[in-house]
Amino acid sequence: MRFRHPDGTTVHLAYCTNVHPAETLDGVLAQLRDHCEPVRRRLGRDRLGIGLWLAKDAAHALDTDPSALRTLRTELDRRGLEVVTLNGFPYEGFGAKQVKYRVYKPDWADRERLDHTTALARVLAGLLPDDVTEGSVSTLPLGWRTTWSADRAETAHTALLTLGERLDALTELTGRSVRVGLEPEPGCIVETTADALAPLTAVGHHRIGVCVDICHLATSFEDPHTALDALTAARVPVVKSQLSAALHAEHPRLPAVREALAAFDEPRFLHQTRTLTAAGPHGTDDLGEALAGDALPDTAPWRAHFHVPLHAAPAAPLTSTLPVLKSALTRLVGGSHPLTRHLEVETYTWQALPPELRPRARAQLADGIAAELALARDLLTDLGLKELP
Repeated sequence: MRFRHPDGTTVHLAYCTNVHPAETLDGVLAQLRDHCEPVRRRLGRDRLGIGLWLAKDAAHALDTDPSALRTLRTELDRRGLEVVTLNGFPYEGFGAKQVKYRVYKPDWADRERLDHTTALARVLAGLLPDDVTEGSVSTLPLGWRTTWSADRAETAHTALLTLGERLDALTELTGRSVRVGLEPEPGCIVETTADALAPLTAVGHHRIGVCVDICHLATSFEDPHTALDALTAARVPVVKSQLSAALHAEHPRLPAVREALAAFDEPRFLHQTRTLTAAGPHGTDDLGEALAGDALPDTAPWRAHFHVPLHAAPAAPLTSTLPVLKSALTRLVGGSHPLTRHLEVETYTWQALPPELRPRARAQLADGIAAELALARDLLTDLGLKELP
């Protein structure tokens, strides 16, 4: 979906396909048929943006086989779909029964991460619509904190410098500019947008910036306006933003609240949990750890890294951080100029929701994704953006 900002800029809205498990090109093509086109039809649009997640094997096939890339491009066009952004965070296995810490491997100190991200950038340059010259790729925020060291930090810095050189060369070769954004996430080396400033200013490349995931920002209790103002002041580009909402518990001390939270403690994904103390955010790596004992103070609200559907907040006594999303969008695209041109709804946890909230059929999932996109569309038009055909 495309929108015209009052300054004349085109802002793209997509939904991320990491909600649909697929490791191969055939799996990606099936996603377009079974999920993406039905969502487009529900929205009554001739064209729908999707943020493709391409696992290692699919990315490699598309990068090394020109006919495979042509096949995907043709299928996108045939189904009324377009791609301006890729989710390059998960490397493989995101549809597995247990993902947890595996999603952070390989990290930016591993050569595989640089090569994979380079391949994604090349693929995206070949997938961009004819009238679009800029694409974006989100990636993990360097690595998970407990596996990091000074040596790994130096290796990652060198890898990002190499990435910048490769992105420059890609632009010279294709005339298409692809930018890559580190996506701050709780528990990682770059946990917050503030943590991103030092490594990214050290790299100092205009094609490498931040992907602001608003669920992550909210989980860390960052104020969106403060965070985005700091990025702007440091001239760190917001390459893209993922429109997402975290799980919020206002009174975690109450037994009914803890019981409600326990329904979201599931085995597939990591749900980092945070509370705000006088000394700043304090947290656990997973929701179960927070619920199990006294690891997390319970006298102030808790937020958990669980992407809840934008249009359907959990039932009381829980809620979501949708107000943070609305505030962030005001700063991202509500000003005189947009801070980013790529927005992506990213609720990948539909099948990890408590059983009574999960879609029971493919059609229900398409209904839910379409409802999220409709909400995002309304938020954008309320900010003065005009939906384009």
